[in-house]
Amino acid sequence: MNTLKSVTAITLAGIIALTTTSVNAKERTKGRGAPEIPVIYVTSQNLYYDTLLLKELPYNGTDNFQQLQMAGPTGVQTEFGPTDVGYYGGRWWVDANPNGMMDEDDFYFLCPLLGPGRTEP
Repeated sequence: MNTLKSVTAITLAGIIALTTTSVNAKERTKGRGAPEIPVIYVTSQNLYYDTLLLKELPYNGTDNFQQLQMAGPTGVQTEFGPTDVGYYGGRWWVDANPNGMMDEDDFYFLCPLLGPGRTEP
């Protein structure tokens, strides 16, 4: 399963990187909103947040990770964001073995959302 996790990590990094090449990217070259900064869409808030992919995390057997889905207007979305109950501060899981459950075969990582959110990618 380590190969599957590696493929998932590479795919995730690629998808997050692709969000930076959006036609809607602003003309800034540094900082929040810059074209090279990944963007995650939060469905409950209808807002887009810049993010930083910091590191992979080990699965600790708890439910204190939030699911990140490969869907939505930027290619990466989640249900909850900052100030929402259910937001775990950027601790995400991707269901690498599509069984709908968190387990050791999935991919876990730290990728905090940087506020404030905005209405366009």
